[in-house]
Amino acid sequence: MVDVRSKGRYSNLEVLERVKAGLKSDVKERSTHINASFIPQTHPVVQRGLSLGLTCFNSPTTSNQALCPFTTLKIGPGDSARSHTANEYIRLSEIEAGIRTYVDLLDGLVL
Repeated sequence: MVDVRSKGRYSNLEVLERVKAGLKSDVKERSTHINASFIPQTHPVVQRGLSLGLTCFNSPTTSNQALCPFTTLKIGPGDSARSHTANEYIRLSEIEAGIRTYVDLLDGLVL
């Protein structure tokens, strides 16, 4: 068994076809319906975030976002390392900073 995570550059079906093409043995997929989410670095909202000093990274968690058949962006306040943990929490100061970030991100955004 091989667990492949495409990080959004290729769809699961494209990855499956590449794997099949590279192997002589039979390949049977378990699941291809949950694709990675991806937004290009050149997207205006990403560029706006970068201009504000925000950084991009791949989220280690999955969500319903993976089922969206359109470009999406995951952004939120707090420390991503605390997400989906037994003792998950967020500080009030992080919520306040998040609100400022959302306002700054949308203010001046050109689509």
